Amino acid sequence: MRIPRQIPLEVGAPGPAPESLLPVVLTVDDSDSPRDVIDALGLTAFVAGHQPYATSKSLNNVRDDATLLPPDVRVLRDSRSDTEHARLAAGDGWTLRAVHWPRGRTAHVAVTATTAELGDEILARATDGMTEPPPPVEEAVTMGFWYASSNGPQRNPRSISVGSWADIRGNYAAPARAEFDRLVKVDRDSVHGRLVLLHGPPGTGKTTVLRALAREWRDWCQFDCVLDPEALFNSPAYLMEVALNGGRECSCPDRKHDKWRLLLLEDCDELIRGEAKQTTGQALSRLLNLTDGLLGQGRKVLVAITTNEDLARLHPAVVRPGRCLARIEVPALSPAEAQTWLGTSAGVPAAGATLAELYALRDGYQVAVEPEPLPSGQYL
Repeated sequence: MRIPRQIPLEVGAPGPAPESLLPVVLTVDDSDSPRDVIDALGLTAFVAGHQPYATSKSLNNVRDDATLLPPDVRVLRDSRSDTEHARLAAGDGWTLRAVHWPRGRTAHVAVTATTAELGDEILARATDGMTEPPPPVEEAVTMGFWYASSNGPQRNPRSISVGSWADIRGNYAAPARAEFDRLVKVDRDSVHGRLVLLHGPPGTGKTTVLRALAREWRDWCQFDCVLDPEALFNSPAYLMEVALNGGRECSCPDRKHDKWRLLLLEDCDELIRGEAKQTTGQALSRLLNLTDGLLGQGRKVLVAITTNEDLARLHPAVVRPGRCLARIEVPALSPAEAQTWLGTSAGVPAAGATLAELYALRDGYQVAVEPEPLPSGQYL
């Protein structure tokens, strides 16, 4: 159902004012989101001419608890979702619209006001103290975060602090550690295969090592994390934007020295397991097309996937020879490795421990031990 609303206009200046020449109608239907309403309401006073001055500011490294509002203001609308928090506020002679993307730690604040001075004042009060200093340059990596929105694919860059591979090398079991030693030495001229596949139980540090890899490769490869991989591979428009147009800031006059880009897809079990072709439709085909098909031709794009699935359960097309730059199992640490990491044998399970379990033990928490399976044929 469509609900048209006519915005009242007031014309006080002599002669035809701009707002009197064009009828302004806000139409809301069931395809609109609360965020859409906030966007529209944030412009009404500006369109109507009541607040003819507008100013805005984009923010990075936004604090998790940032309000993006001046102190003691009246909030007119408040909309939250998994990826963003939008607010509309108003005061004497001004209107403010603020949108915060917590995952990317970015935000945008826009103010309309009766005077330019008032708009600047309100914007300064809303944004003052709402950001944190970026990490030190030697420890910082800029990573992009992609997500689909009502306005199309969006990429928010964020400066994150990461450790080096040398700092975290001891967190991994010997076989995985040797594989990662080889992987961190890859450079732009030694890329063979477009897929980096990390598989193993939850809590073994797969995401952590990829963050360290972003630091080791930062001179030649830009890392982008896709927050909604299922949407990426189910939307050709989204995929084309990310694969072909993302990372424009990496472009160089000499195309030979363009940065590579790595798309990080976390926990994509359903996308790459053996029955993926039947359950996900074209999504698997598009992933394979991006790694070594026509879509990937001429594009310096790598794809890194983390999964908790056992290698035997993955689709054979994903793990075939030649497709993977690296295919690394990230297991739990053995009992001896876990005891060395922890500095004691107290509390370490007989089967070893994951990195997450070791941090829990270090902090004084007990780790649950899986019970031994009952012999076949016994009653439960």
